Amino acid sequence: MSYLLQVDFPYSGPWGQAMTDVMEDLARSIAEQPGLLWKIWTENEAAGEAGGIYLFEDIASAEAYLAMHTARLKGFGIAHVNGKIFAVNKALSQLDRGPV
Repeated sequence: MSYLLQVDFPYSGPWGQAMTDVMEDLARSIAEQPGLLWKIWTENEAAGEAGGIYLFEDIASAEAYLAMHTARLKGFGIAHVNGKIFAVNKALSQLDRGPV
């Protein structure tokens, strides 16, 4: 079974291509996280939020990443981080073209 991690937090930018330019090294390090299958980066400039949707191969990897990422974000001065882990229903997700 795989596990989805949903993370969001207040963010003031940069956005779009500028975010890509600034966060590329971070994205490459995230790609190396144990158990990570993929990440979708999310940003909502109007709401002042950013985050991501991650798929992990096991719950231990998702929990470890959430703890590490929350600490990293708090180190960047982001006081409030929302993080939720969900088990993925693969059969239903595949019916709706989910990348699982």
